Amino acid sequence: MSTARTNTVTGSDFFKLLFAILLPPVGVFLEVGLGLHFWLNIVLTILGYIPGIIHAVWIIATR
Repeated sequence: MSTARTNTVTGSDFFKLLFAILLPPVGVFLEVGLGLHFWLNIVLTILGYIPGIIHAVWIIATR
């Protein structure tokens, strides 16, 4: 018997993704707090806005 993993989108995920597009570090902060991914996202956002967005959406989607 295999266990299927279902990803359900909640209302909070919608707002996290909205923040991930507008202010990527805020979206990551809401998902993981002040950890490595948050600081990495700040650096990516400073280096280029699009890499920050991609990283934030990836973090939110995979957790």
